[in-house]
Amino acid sequence: EFRRVLFRSSITTRMSKYAPLAEVIRNDFVESVHYGSLAVSSESWHTWGNVDEDIFPRSATKPLQAATMVSLGLELPDRLLALVAASHSGSASHQAGALEILATVGLGVEALQCPFDRPYGDSERRAFGANPKAREVHNCSGKHAGMIATSKINGWDIETYRDPEHPLQQAIKSNYQQLTGVTSRFTAVDGCGAPIFSTSVKGLAKASAALGLGTTESLAEVSRAMRAHPEMVAGEGRFTTEAMRAIPGLILKEGAEGVEIGVLPDGTSFAFKVIDGSMRALPVIVAAALEFVGVTSAPLQQLAKSEVLGGGNVVGEIRSALNQS
Repeated sequence: EFRRVLFRSSITTRMSKYAPLAEVIRNDFVESVHYGSLAVSSESWHTWGNVDEDIFPRSATKPLQAATMVSLGLELPDRLLALVAASHSGSASHQAGALEILATVGLGVEALQCPFDRPYGDSERRAFGANPKAREVHNCSGKHAGMIATSKINGWDIETYRDPEHPLQQAIKSNYQQLTGVTSRFTAVDGCGAPIFSTSVKGLAKASAALGLGTTESLAEVSRAMRAHPEMVAGEGRFTTEAMRAIPGLILKEGAEGVEIGVLPDGTSFAFKVIDGSMRALPVIVAAALEFVGVTSAPLQQLAKSEVLGGGNVVGEIRSALNQS
């Protein structure tokens, strides 16, 4: 009994650090609540939950990784640079793009070390059919291709490009810490096998502002590429791509386990982490964060609409739980 009480006390203490970000409503009843931390940087900081604790930003950090690669000599057309910063759907154009990046340094698909996979996107998976899993199909293949090409350009070992101590990964970590203003205390292996370095939600929002403003030449190149080719950043029909199209100049990048960044051309930025790792409320929270800074868009609201079904009928919704008072 003591252990159960201690466990409940530990959970209660931990959850008290977070704020409700979204609610799942079923027939006017709050069935579930997604808690987390959100930081918005506009003319000043606005925060919900603990925005200073360590998180793994997962794929939300890809634009910063891509900018480091550009600063190290990676030169690609915007279409392919956007793919380096992407969690793509695995369409034929995404697969071909990853191979194009490798071809710029005379390499082929065998150089990739991301997992064998099937397409991330629903329609892309259906089109892929029963074909065997492939590395270029993985949603991180563009990032891996960029890492390999950057290593090749600099004369670094391409066999160990995923090692956290590899010169490329150390450069990514250094640039990442400078942009976030946060020391990365933890290192882990991301889902794709590449290293991921910890930061905070507030640090991620700070770095995102620099991305949106293009405060360095490499950041400006990446932001331009992502804005010009949202279809490469995610994929047709994906919320990320369609939201970027709905609000010109907006950059969005999601990460696994409920992480998201967003930034507007004037540097207004936000970052958040849903602490339970759920991805289902991300569109709703993105729309609420943008509305908080005065950006309203009927197409975006429609994209972000998340219906709750009962017996095939709409009986509720996922809605924002942000206190904007």
